[in-house]
Amino acid sequence: MAAPRFADAVAKYDAARIALFGVPYDRTCSFRGGSRFAPRAIREASYNFETFMMDHQRDLLEVPVADLGDTPAFGPTTEMVGGVTKMASEVVGAGKIPIVIGGEHSLAPAVVRAFPKDVGVIGIDAHLDFRESYLDDPWSHACSARRIADHIGVEHVVYLGVRSYSREEREDLERLGLTYVSVFDIHERGIAAGAERALKEVDRDRIYLTVDMDGIDPSYAPAVGNPEPFGLSPLQVKKLIGILAPHLVGMDLNEVSPAWDFGQTALLAARLIREAIVAIDEARG
Repeated sequence: MAAPRFADAVAKYDAARIALFGVPYDRTCSFRGGSRFAPRAIREASYNFETFMMDHQRDLLEVPVADLGDTPAFGPTTEMVGGVTKMASEVVGAGKIPIVIGGEHSLAPAVVRAFPKDVGVIGIDAHLDFRESYLDDPWSHACSARRIADHIGVEHVVYLGVRSYSREEREDLERLGLTYVSVFDIHERGIAAGAERALKEVDRDRIYLTVDMDGIDPSYAPAVGNPEPFGLSPLQVKKLIGILAPHLVGMDLNEVSPAWDFGQTALLAARLIREAIVAIDEARG
């Protein structure tokens, strides 16, 4: 049975400003599996919501969004990266904004590679994801920031909400000059200050946003591959999306593993995607 399309994504592709697609892939999972089921679960959860967005006083049906379905079920990570980059490149080449639903965080560098090197990348993540390789795979979910930096330069990548990294990652971030914003800084100074710092550091007008749902505290989003306490709140992420919206040229949301809760993580993921759709459309006028 085919997965449903994302709720209210009813536009034809040619008329769409935003194009969604899913990547049902979790082959580099290192703790909790199942994020390959996330695109379907998030689409199903999206039908919970009213089309009218109260906080924006806008109807999502007024925004031209198309759902392109899912990529194939890829095998090795190199195959996934090539396939996702190809699909994202077609969307970007058509002048549309891709929103990609994962799946694991290994998809993010694949999407970023579809853009010119003049974009900046801001991420939400509990982890630094700056390993050169993990479990003998340089395209592992634990290497997403490193592979993104390979494409656009380490100085144009900033992850927010970080509260975990390895000893080796710490050495590499200091040696290579990676900037991040810790979750503790955000809790002390606020998400707006964190966003301002990230935008200043990446120093790019065009921003790609990658959202690992483990950046959000597991009390709100328990069904993720690698849950880490002390995380961001959903309202902080909502506010960040609003701040970044005028700059956004693309986005992904990843690492929902639906079997590990009663649906609340998929619901939050669907709501954040809806937030991004409306915020991007508002910013474009």
